[in-house]
Amino acid sequence: MSVLSAAIFFRIILSWVMMVKPLNPGNPLVVALHEITEPILAPIRQVLPRFGMIDLSPMVAILVLQLVSRVIQDL
Repeated sequence: MSVLSAAIFFRIILSWVMMVKPLNPGNPLVVALHEITEPILAPIRQVLPRFGMIDLSPMVAILVLQLVSRVIQDL
């Protein structure tokens, strides 16, 4: 679970960097992070409303992943 959380975190950082200096969307790093994280973030975005330009789905996804990890550890 921590690998997925790290991938989501790096995607957040990458999105901030891309606001300052846009990267090629075909960049292998961008594509890999998108392919890893989008299956987790997309369903959350469908349920969670956006707050202007702020996308809270990564934060919710990380919290859910940590919760699931704790539940699995307790079992």
